[in-house]
Amino acid sequence: MSEKRKVILITDGDEYAKRTVELIAREIGGRCISLSQGNPTALKGREIVELIKAAACDPVLVMVDDSGFVGEGEGERAMKYISSHPDIEILGIVAVASKTKQREWTKVDVCIDRDGNLTPYGVDKNGLPEMEIGKLTGDTVYSIDSIKAPIVVGIGDIGKMALHDHLKRGSPITKMAVEVILERSGFYDKETK
Repeated sequence: MSEKRKVILITDGDEYAKRTVELIAREIGGRCISLSQGNPTALKGREIVELIKAAACDPVLVMVDDSGFVGEGEGERAMKYISSHPDIEILGIVAVASKTKQREWTKVDVCIDRDGNLTPYGVDKNGLPEMEIGKLTGDTVYSIDSIKAPIVVGIGDIGKMALHDHLKRGSPITKMAVEVILERSGFYDKETK
């Protein structure tokens, strides 16, 4: 039996997210499933799993997005399928804040504000701290609480956050979120053995 593929789910799929996640995957020596990009996610979970299995190496970064659909949208269905697949190990989830009218929210273990500070408070789309501890509002977060992810890291809108996460700056906030997941999951420890 082959080893499970190591995956980080990212709850955003617009063009900014795609370019950012592709850059970060290259920088960490992982792979990005670029075809998982979409607003909403166009691929089904089983299709994304096949792409994950075909990826050259781990970690594999996967974007899921439901484009503000109320309740469980396409991105969330794909996320649930991927996370429950026996050949996949979810290292963590980067939960992305959005300005959603429906005010869907999820629990997060930690957030990173737009200045790169770890905080127990949720953050908004611009990466500014909110008032509630351990809670993030977004439009593709409805199913996160039902997934057994070891860590959920909340951030503002990928590649944006009033230019604090801009691609020209190397998208430092998104990169930090991915690195926090890799460190806390023990991924780097396993790679050095």
